[in-house]
Amino acid sequence: MLQSLAGSSCVRLVEQHRSAWCFALLVLGYLLYLVFGAVVFSSVELPYEDLLRQELGKLKQRFLEEHACLSEQQLEQFLLRVLEASNYGVSVLSNASGNWNWDFTSSLFFASTVLSTTGYGHTVPLSDGGKAFCIIYSVIGIPFTLLFLTAVVQRIIVYVSRRPVLYFHIRWGFSKQIVAIIHAIVLGFITVSCFFLIPAAIFSVLEDDWNFLESFYFCFISLSTIGLGDYVPGEGYNQKFRELYKIGITCYLLLGLIAMLVVLETFCELHELKKFRKLFYVKKDKEEDQVNIMEHDQLSFSSISDQAASMKDDQKANEPFVTSQSPTSNDSSLNN
Repeated sequence: MLQSLAGSSCVRLVEQHRSAWCFALLVLGYLLYLVFGAVVFSSVELPYEDLLRQELGKLKQRFLEEHACLSEQQLEQFLLRVLEASNYGVSVLSNASGNWNWDFTSSLFFASTVLSTTGYGHTVPLSDGGKAFCIIYSVIGIPFTLLFLTAVVQRIIVYVSRRPVLYFHIRWGFSKQIVAIIHAIVLGFITVSCFFLIPAAIFSVLEDDWNFLESFYFCFISLSTIGLGDYVPGEGYNQKFRELYKIGITCYLLLGLIAMLVVLETFCELHELKKFRKLFYVKKDKEEDQVNIMEHDQLSFSSISDQAASMKDDQKANEPFVTSQSPTSNDSSLNN
């Protein structure tokens, strides 16, 4: 009997703090996922980094042997300066000297990556004024972009998601949840095809050094706003119609970001995902809600009664042929 009582008390304790236990499991799962990613990336990429370091060391040593007049310190100073310039998007290679990083189209592309928080990092402000303006521009522009995207997605999702689901639900009598799930899957497939697969095939043709996997990788990194910057289109020295190409990429990133938000919002409105998210939210106290409701009702009732009393007084004051009699006049009339 004691065991049954202890078991029932444990069950009640778990049920009372269910949200806290789910949140603790969520935090633990997220930390484990971070560790899992670190282990996989380290095991996969570390051998390639070691191989690249060995190749660079051999190449450096061979260069110093062929050019005995050049010391290792001088070579390292030159390479350090070259790498610093490369971090700012400036290359010393002759085949890349014709591409400017801060013409209008490149600046437009940079502004779009800043406001969308993609931030490839291949081009950064050089001057102090540019860095200061970038801070102010981002502080104002990023919330403005979020407001713009929210307004656009809120209007698009009505015609793309909600109305089609209601149409099949009302017209054909299908279950609303099943229709919503099928619609979300179909919309996700269309979005992946139009903004990942087809653009990846186009980028693999337009970019000489990209294969399909690298192009698809760029599309995903860009539209997910990760923006690692290892692949940036339109940076080749022999890129044809570079200005028009940059404008097209800017439009693609903006439309793709809107499409991604529409798909995410569509999936978030699914009933199953809403129930799953509620497992990790803090539940409101019912007593506090009732107290707030009662206080609100009392305030509203008292304000209504006060307004009614004041309206009655105003009506009496404005009524014609009504004169107020003083108590003295009433007493005199009674005496007479």
